[in-house]
Amino acid sequence: CEAAVTLHPQVKDRLDQIDSIELTTHESAIRIISKKGALSNPADRDHCLQYMVAVLLIFGELTAEHYEDDFHKSHPLIDSLRDKMTVREDKQYSMDYHDPEKRSIANAIQIVFKDGTCTDKVAVEYPIGHRRRREEAIPVLESKFRRNLRTCFPAGRAERILELCQDRDELEAQLVNQFMDMLVP
Repeated sequence: CEAAVTLHPQVKDRLDQIDSIELTTHESAIRIISKKGALSNPADRDHCLQYMVAVLLIFGELTAEHYEDDFHKSHPLIDSLRDKMTVREDKQYSMDYHDPEKRSIANAIQIVFKDGTCTDKVAVEYPIGHRRRREEAIPVLESKFRRNLRTCFPAGRAERILELCQDRDELEAQLVNQFMDMLVP
């Protein structure tokens, strides 16, 4: 997904010119989240590597709404791009995934256009959120948390919840029932 986000600016205006999309990953990803054919519900789409990559190539972001039936039905380009994807195992990626010293979750994407040109192969060995990129991930998670709080709560309460969660001492001193009351819309 991170590699697809990286490629989005290069391909967003050339989506109709894509001939093929080559995804390189590890065996576990192929076994668990590589899917062909119809995706009948949000859970199917949420667990489909090709679906997530297609959405990111088209829109540059992936949110919960992108998995919903209405969204999927109104964007046939997603399945068109999925049909152009080939998923291959890189044996080194598989070894590094299982290596306890690395625990890499490497993936790569390269897009080939109908005119024979292609993007660089974009590889991400440790995606954001991986333990080796924890510091880099914290601001991204906080931003996502803030954005999602604002979908449920007025701005003032959303900020209060966020501030409380950022202050470990205050959070631990908070009574559970008082904290839970804050989370009731």
